[in-house]
Amino acid sequence: MFSTNDLLIKTDKHKQLYSRAASFLDSFSRRAAEYDETAQFPRENFEELKEEGMTALTVPRHLGGEGISLYEFLLVQETLAQGDGATALSLGWHNGIIMQLRDTGKWPQDKFENLARETIEKKLLVNAAATEPGTGSPARGGKPATTAVKNKNGWLINGKKTFTSLAPVLDRVIITATVQEGSIEYIGEFLLDTDTEGIRFDETWNTLGMRATRSDDLILENVQIHEDSLVATRDQGHGQTPQGWLLHIPACYLGIAIAARNEAVEFAKNYQPSSLPHPVSETSEVRRKTAEIDLELIQARYFMYYTASLWDEFPEKRTAMGAELAAVKTVCTNSAVKAVDLALRIAGGQSLHKKNAFERYYRDVRAGLHNPPPDDVTMQILGKKAYE
Repeated sequence: MFSTNDLLIKTDKHKQLYSRAASFLDSFSRRAAEYDETAQFPRENFEELKEEGMTALTVPRHLGGEGISLYEFLLVQETLAQGDGATALSLGWHNGIIMQLRDTGKWPQDKFENLARETIEKKLLVNAAATEPGTGSPARGGKPATTAVKNKNGWLINGKKTFTSLAPVLDRVIITATVQEGSIEYIGEFLLDTDTEGIRFDETWNTLGMRATRSDDLILENVQIHEDSLVATRDQGHGQTPQGWLLHIPACYLGIAIAARNEAVEFAKNYQPSSLPHPVSETSEVRRKTAEIDLELIQARYFMYYTASLWDEFPEKRTAMGAELAAVKTVCTNSAVKAVDLALRIAGGQSLHKKNAFERYYRDVRAGLHNPPPDDVTMQILGKKAYE
């Protein structure tokens, strides 16, 4: 296994969380190829995660969860992704949303507590749906084309969302909409039950990588919801509060890269072509490539975990951490892409075979480049900060 794990597992709780996450690796790895090939959501994986309480990790302790920190959250995500990246990323969205609501207090307390208790008692799954075909990622500041019109029965919602991960198993979904309330217009967040009439998912997810996340399109057609389904509002044009929970994204892709690295090392130790008197692991070029992988992973992982520790230890500094959080995502996902590419170079032509996991790692890790924030947004943030 990757040799720096022990240095980043610093407490007994870290050890316990790492062990719990690692206990899923064999079963997740065994199923990953089929889920990827068929682009089916990993339901069996999620049943195991629910059974072991992994969908309640970020729920506050006083509500029955474990209230884990950001650092601990990333440790779990990175570990799970070594078994199956799509499963880890999907779980990250659910647990990350709960963490965001827990730490920001952006919802009325009673609404958050109701959702948290349902997550514990009913093992419900939740995600947010904000991206749209015409506006792209909300990180770019686009106004939602989805609309919420006030009427005598509450709100009438119409619109379409894309990249709705966990679509086949979602119980609740948080959507953004442009609210039209008389002459007033603003962006609102609404909590919807996916069983509500007018809500459906179009199975459009047929992608290069992360195929098993089932990030299908969410269709909202004349969805009538109660007035209190409006749970929060956003100030358009004023930027977003830094969101530490989104570091679950780079943690996932680093986990995929670690899996590719470990597999490449095992391949190199056991592959001996007839042209050599020893395995390829003893050649200087393979060792150089392995060293490059490890250097990428060491730099990226320490940057990510250090930033997460700052987030946890100094809550008063969180509002000033937007640039650092964006930088972590960009550095880590690009390092993960480079590390996986090098792992495939070590394995050579064998990496192209479907029977091996290398080509899946290669496809899955590239999806990280398109998760928020994309590289160009990070550069805009850093460039602006430099001249403030």
